[in-house]
Amino acid sequence: MDKLIFFIGHKNPDTDSICSVIAYAELKKKLGVIAIPTRLGDINRETEFVLKHFEVKVPDLLETVKTQVSDLNIDQAFPVSPDISIKTAWNLMKKNNIQTVPVVDDQERLLGIVTLSDITNKYMDALDNFTIATTKTTLRNIVETLNAKLICGSQEYFKTTGKVVVAAASPEDLPTFVETGDIVITGNRLDNQLKALNCGANCLILTCGGNPAQELIDEASNKNIVLMTTPIDTFTTARLINQSIPVDAIMSGENLIKFNIDDFIDDIRDKMLKTRYRNYPVTDDNNHIKGFISRYHLISQRKKSVILLDHNEKSQTVNGIEEAEILEIIDHHRLGDIQTASPIFVRNEPLGSTSTIVANIYFEMGIRPTKRIAGILCSAILSDTIKFKSPTSTYTDKITAEKLAEIAGISDIDEYANLMFKEGSSLQGKTLREIFYQDYKDYSFGKYKIGISQVFTQDREKVAELKESLISFMKQLCSEKGSHLLMLFVTDIPNQASELLYAGEAKELISLAFNVDVKENSVNLPGVVSRKKQVIPFISSAAGKL
Repeated sequence: MDKLIFFIGHKNPDTDSICSVIAYAELKKKLGVIAIPTRLGDINRETEFVLKHFEVKVPDLLETVKTQVSDLNIDQAFPVSPDISIKTAWNLMKKNNIQTVPVVDDQERLLGIVTLSDITNKYMDALDNFTIATTKTTLRNIVETLNAKLICGSQEYFKTTGKVVVAAASPEDLPTFVETGDIVITGNRLDNQLKALNCGANCLILTCGGNPAQELIDEASNKNIVLMTTPIDTFTTARLINQSIPVDAIMSGENLIKFNIDDFIDDIRDKMLKTRYRNYPVTDDNNHIKGFISRYHLISQRKKSVILLDHNEKSQTVNGIEEAEILEIIDHHRLGDIQTASPIFVRNEPLGSTSTIVANIYFEMGIRPTKRIAGILCSAILSDTIKFKSPTSTYTDKITAEKLAEIAGISDIDEYANLMFKEGSSLQGKTLREIFYQDYKDYSFGKYKIGISQVFTQDREKVAELKESLISFMKQLCSEKGSHLLMLFVTDIPNQASELLYAGEAKELISLAFNVDVKENSVNLPGVVSRKKQVIPFISSAAGKL
C-alpha cells in the first residue's frame, strides 16, 4: 500500500482512543503504510499524563475528511518567469500539450497565468506597432525569438520606441517611414542599412543570414545602435518579432480566480460552474503554484483513506466520513450505523479495551512493540478497564496488560495505575464544558437523541461543589442541542459507583433502565462503572419499550 491513511479515534477522545490510534498507526508504518495518527478533539489530563510519561507525541487534530483539492488528480504546472517571451511560453505549451502556464516571481509565488488564447489574441493584434516598447521587451528576448546573432550593442543601448518598420522602400524614401528609436528589419542592402541608421533607427535587424559590412558595424558601434543578424527571412522576422514580448504583458493577474490546495470540493464547485474558465490555478498558503484544475477533475477525485479505532458510529466519528474510504474498523463496542461501499476488514471483540486488540495484533504478527508503544497500550487497557475492575474487563485484557507492562518497564501495575488515575481524575481548574465533554458520546436509540458523558474522579468534594452548576449547564446544553436526554456519569473509582446527573424530557428512560426514582436531576448507581456494558444496553432496551 502506498497511499496515505488516516487513523481515527472517536470524538472527545479518551486514553484508549488516542493510544490505540497511535499504536496501530505505528504497526502499519512497520508494514510500509504511510500512516497518520490523528485525534478528533483535545486530549484529557489522563491521556496527557500517559503520553508525556512515555514521551509520545500527541497526534495532530483532524477536523474533517471531506474531499479537498489536494485529493484531486490535478494537472502539473510548468511555471515561467514574467520576462520570458510569449514564443518561449508557446513552445512550452506545445511541448507539454497544455493550454495554460503560471507566471511566478523569484520566490515561485504566483503572479498570474497565460493561456494559449492570450498569445493568439496578442499575435492577431497587428495594429499595435509600439508593443515592443510598451511591454518593455528585453533585447535578449528578441535575439532568442529570432534565433539571431548580436553583432554590436547591448541592453543598455536598446532604447527603442517600439515601432517596427520593414525597410522595403528605396533609400531615399526611408525617411518617410523610419523615425528615431525605430526597430528596422532589412535585407542585405548596405545602402538601406546605412540610411536606416542615419534616420535614427535604434535597432537594425538583418534577415536571411546577411553578413553586415564592416562599414555598417563601425557606424552602428559609433552611434550605440543595436545590430543583429537572423537566418530567418524578412516576412517571418516581421511576424515573429512581436512574439518576443514578455508574458507578463499579456498575463491575467488581477481578479484571478484561484483555489487553495486545502479548499473543499463543495466550496469550489459553484465558483467553477459560474465562471466556466478552462483551467484554475491551485496554490498553497504561501501562494506557491501547485497545479491546475478544471471541471473535469471534479469527477476524478480520490477519497481519503481512513481506519477507525475504538468506535464505529457515525455520530462519534470525523466530519465528512461519508466522503472517505473506510479500510478497517478495530473496536470493542457494539456495532453502530457506519456503512461502507465495499467489504472491509473489521475486528470487533468483546474486550475491555481497543488497545488490547491492537496489542494482540502486534503479538499475532510476531512484532514486538517498542517500549513507548507498549507503555501507552498498557496504560489504555488500565484506563478502559479501570484497572480490571470494570464489568467489561476480561482475562485477555489482564494478561495482555501484564505482558505490555513487562516490555514497557512498568514494575508495579497497581502503583502506576493509581498514579495515572490520580493525575487524570482531578477536576481542578476545569470549566463545566471541559468536564462534561472530556469523554462524551452522542447516541441514537430509535426516536431518541441521547448524549452520554462519563467522568472518572477521586475528587468527590469538588463534584459536590459543582453538582448544581453542572446540572444547570446540562439543561441549557440539552435545549441548544435539541437532545431528548443528556447524562453525566460521575464515576468514583475507589468505591466502584457512579452518580448520574441528567437533564432532558426523556427522564423516564433512566427510571426504566435502572429502576430508580427520577424526581430530581441526579441519582446514585452503586456498582455502575461501565458506560459500554452497564449503561448503553439498558438505555437502548428502555428506548425500545417506550
